[in-house]
Amino acid sequence: MPKSYLIDMDGVIVRGNELIPGADAFLQRLHDRQMKFLILTNNPQYTPVDLQYRLASIGVNVTKDHFYTSAIATAQFLNWQLPNGTAFVIGEVGLTEALHSVGYVLTEKNPDFVVLGETTSYSYGRITQAVRLIHEGARFIATNPDPSGPGEGGLVPACGAIAALIQSATGVAPYFIGKPNPLMMRAALRYLNEHSENAIMVGDRMETDVRVGLESGLETILVLTGVTTNAKEIERFPFRPTRVVASVAELEVE
Repeated sequence: MPKSYLIDMDGVIVRGNELIPGADAFLQRLHDRQMKFLILTNNPQYTPVDLQYRLASIGVNVTKDHFYTSAIATAQFLNWQLPNGTAFVIGEVGLTEALHSVGYVLTEKNPDFVVLGETTSYSYGRITQAVRLIHEGARFIATNPDPSGPGEGGLVPACGAIAALIQSATGVAPYFIGKPNPLMMRAALRYLNEHSENAIMVGDRMETDVRVGLESGLETILVLTGVTTNAKEIERFPFRPTRVVASVAELEVE
């Protein structure tokens, strides 16, 4: 049976706004063999249509159904836990649209959940509101644990850093949905109607991509085009990927 692929986006397919050489040909090989695949991202800011446009602008044509974000995983998780619930959200359209798509109502009054995602401008007022709602009993969910990310001029605080601030103020730890939580992988596999033993995780980070693939029972492939640039860096970790390649350009699909 042909393998299915779960592929990290940043550092594997693109680096910033540039296509990683050979990534387009790799995706075309998957298309040509009609193999199932998803392009994953922990970034919940963007909708699948936004991501489709981002790749199309650099010459890669992938349908919106091939993208799976931590926002989509978060919305599906909340729908499994409490269908048709309510949420107070700090985040962008990728997260709010995903929640609306499963029937969630966004509110500032007595929400079932406070949902924290990524945004380009964290508001002190909204953070204060989140702290108060959690203190009053709302359950605390965060899309992804990344403490920082790239921004204009350098690093910027990301979801994990703001979650730590809210946790410090409330004494309530968030439940993170995105990688390395295996929940996101199981949700993605369910979306593909695939089993873990027939799937491969391709990523550039040992601590998230390889770890989550390993803990979810997938074969793992580490590429050296993103955060990890040297195979010697693997020695710092107590676990190993199944394979290491220079880039996805080297991968012959199975």
